[in-house]
Amino acid sequence: MRCDVLTLFPGMVSPVLQESILKRAQKRGLLDVRVHSLRLFAEGKHHVTDDVPYGGGPGQVMKPEPIFAAVVAITKSCGRVRIILPSPRGIPFNRAMAKSFAEEDRSLLFICGHYEGIDARVQRGLEAEEVSVGDYILTGGELAALIMIDASARLIPGVLGKDASLNEESFEASLLEYPQYTRPRVFQKMEVPEVLVSGNHRAIAKWRREQSILCTLRNRPDMLRRATLTAREQERVMGGVNE
Repeated sequence: MRCDVLTLFPGMVSPVLQESILKRAQKRGLLDVRVHSLRLFAEGKHHVTDDVPYGGGPGQVMKPEPIFAAVVAITKSCGRVRIILPSPRGIPFNRAMAKSFAEEDRSLLFICGHYEGIDARVQRGLEAEEVSVGDYILTGGELAALIMIDASARLIPGVLGKDASLNEESFEASLLEYPQYTRPRVFQKMEVPEVLVSGNHRAIAKWRREQSILCTLRNRPDMLRRATLTAREQERVMGGVNE
C-alpha cells in the first residue's frame, strides 16, 4: 500500500510514521508513505500557497495552482493515484473504506487542507474524494490523513502480529470489542472477572461475546442493526439487559 501526503506542514505527519506499527510496516515493505511539502510546488519568491477568498470573508483559501502542480509531479513518480481530500463535509470514513484503501492498487494521495479550506476547483478538477473522519473540525487535514492511513494499513495482511487480532477487533462483526484485562488480578480493589482466570475457554468465549453485545448496546446501539445475533441474543438486546 502506497500513500502520498501533500501538506503545508510535513512535521505534523513524518514523526508519526516513524513510530509503532506504521514504522514496522514500512520497514517490512508492506507500507510506503511519502510526505511532500506543498510549498515546493508554489511559484514566486515567497512560495505563496493561499490567498483571500472571492466574495469576502475571514481567513485564507489554499490556491489550486500549487496543488495541481504537485499532483502532476507525484503522479509521474507513482503512476495512477486515488486522490483523497480530508474534509468535514465528506462521506464518513469507516472500516469498509479502510479495507478498500488497504486493497487499492493505486497510490492514495491525501491532500491536506488548512485555513478556510481548499479552492473548490481542486476537488472538481482532480475528481478527488472528500472523506470525513468525524463530525468535528480539525486544524488541518494531516491528522485525518494519518487516521485513515493507520486504520487502512493495519488491515494489510502481515502488518499486525496475529491475524486473529483483526478478527476480534471492534466493528469486525458490527460489535464493539469486549473489555480486556491483564495482571495484576486485583488493582485498587477492582478484580478481573473470575471467568477469565477459570481456564474454561468455552465460558470465556461466551463471556466475551456477551460483553461485546452489551458494550455495543450501551455505546453504539445503531450498530446492532447490522450485527448477526442469535434469537437469544436478540431477546436480550430487546430487553436492554445490562450486566
